[in-house]
Amino acid sequence: MSVGETACTYAALILHDDGIPVTAEKIATLVKAANVTVESYWPSLFAKLCEKRNIEDLVTNVGSGGGGAAVAVAAPAGGASGGAAAAAAPAAEEKKEEPKEESDDDMGFSLFD
Repeated sequence: MSVGETACTYAALILHDDGIPVTAEKIATLVKAANVTVESYWPSLFAKLCEKRNIEDLVTNVGSGGGGAAVAVAAPAGGASGGAAAAAAPAAEEKKEEPKEESDDDMGFSLFD
């Protein structure tokens, strides 16, 4: 990510956090106040992005990856009751246990030794 992209990202987040409409002029003003030089097209690109997308969604979905699709549990065809489909749903939602991360303390050294 270039300096221009980073500066415009921070400027858009600042504007959004303060409840100010995100425009190219306001992004450029914040970037200029921070003494960062960016190419002239970055503020307008970020302003267009912010008007088309919800910034709250972008912030909350940063680490989601976006590659997986939801698994749908289909109800059985025919005269089966809804209870059978409801009983099948918990089996499909089994959570896999994630391996625990090793800390530096376990290895015999730490950052401040």
